[in-house]
Amino acid sequence: MRLASGIFITYHANTLLEEFEAQRTSEQFTVIRSEDDKGKPKEFLVEHAQLAIAKAYISSEVLNYIILIAPKFSDIAQNRLLKIIEEPPKNKAFIIITESKSALLATIQSRLPVMVLNEEAEEDDFALDIENLNLAKLYEFTQANSRISSGECQKLVEKISLQAMKSGKYNLDEQTLKLFSDTIKALDMGSPTSFILNTLLLKLLAKKRR
Repeated sequence: MRLASGIFITYHANTLLEEFEAQRTSEQFTVIRSEDDKGKPKEFLVEHAQLAIAKAYISSEVLNYIILIAPKFSDIAQNRLLKIIEEPPKNKAFIIITESKSALLATIQSRLPVMVLNEEAEEDDFALDIENLNLAKLYEFTQANSRISSGECQKLVEKISLQAMKSGKYNLDEQTLKLFSDTIKALDMGSPTSFILNTLLLKLLAKKRR
């Protein structure tokens, strides 16, 4: 993986960091992770965004990659980062490493190139024919996944969004992309997985090109 600014979607942040480290010459790395007291990854919050901004304004004679790592990013944190990502100070560049593209705001995604490193592995066990989605397939899929956990459902939501974007069969406007992000948040708040899948797929089906 080439060292460059961007958004990288992967479950293996440490492996990706090692790849970047192997490519480093004169560049500096400033790594900011969101972790709890036990070192477990947690949501990237506004205080992490403020730290990243402060680090970005420290002068540097060489290119400094500010690397933000978290399984998900709060909307407030992303909005706080938006301006500095769009117009970084001299010799600064941003790398975001996270697990889910759909958890990032469309405005953040539009400011940086996105590289999905999870995609190939996730497609292997994906059982929904997104390109030919209809009500019968929707019902069968939601019934088969009615008892999955919130975490498993979040992974399915990401797979659905990736397949929908790849298929070219849907009118994925900004409102629809926001739907995927809102779905992740609803799962975090405890919404039933069967309800989430039904709602998401019905709204997606309504966006299918005729």
